[in-house]
Amino acid sequence: MGRRHWVRTTKCQLLVTSLFVMLLGLAVTIMTVITRYGAHFKIISGVSYEANPYRIFHNVAFYSGICLSMILVLAALLSTAATVRESVCLMAMGFFCFAIVFCALIQAAFWRYTNNSEVEDAMMDVYDSVYEEVRRNLSSFRRQELATIHETFLCCGKQSPFGETGGIENETCPSEHMGTAREDCLQEIQDFLKKHMDFVSALLIITICFMVYGMILTSFLWFSIHFSNNLDRRGKYIFRET
Repeated sequence: MGRRHWVRTTKCQLLVTSLFVMLLGLAVTIMTVITRYGAHFKIISGVSYEANPYRIFHNVAFYSGICLSMILVLAALLSTAATVRESVCLMAMGFFCFAIVFCALIQAAFWRYTNNSEVEDAMMDVYDSVYEEVRRNLSSFRRQELATIHETFLCCGKQSPFGETGGIENETCPSEHMGTAREDCLQEIQDFLKKHMDFVSALLIITICFMVYGMILTSFLWFSIHFSNNLDRRGKYIFRET
């Protein structure tokens, strides 16, 4: 009775965990869509700069997020089906999905904390290139892009180390935001990206915890179902007619 109680309790826990994993897959999808189509990210990625360094991170984040959310949903479905049907094969597949997501998130977390400034530097490099081209009066199209960045981030130009101010801000900053916009766009981009990455880091930690818990539950149930099937086979005899 004690063993059956533990198995029944673990099944309930795995079903609840699968529900939360399904919600995490939805949350990852929403975060991925925001990162892909959000106004702040889209305007930086859409800058027609030949060597746009941020565009690579933009595309990698989108496709990685979509694949991750799909595996999370698949892991939740497999775990639920394995629990209901008591299938050893489905339980192993669910464990495998949890393990894949766990390994991918550990690698992403390691990259996040060892290269935490690369995305930030890429976005600021894009802004710097557009700003410098406008300052040199090389392109009127760049002037429009700079104005769009200022309007999106609610900022206006950037601080000069010499304290110089030019006419770029007057031409590219929206007049209705001149009184409320921050002057340093580089600082505004840095602050915005930091807030976004804080949400990503929190979602990353929560998902890793659920993956570890899911692997523990699926492995326990796999052994329980496997040995239960073996015990059910014992003591069964087939009588043959002679």
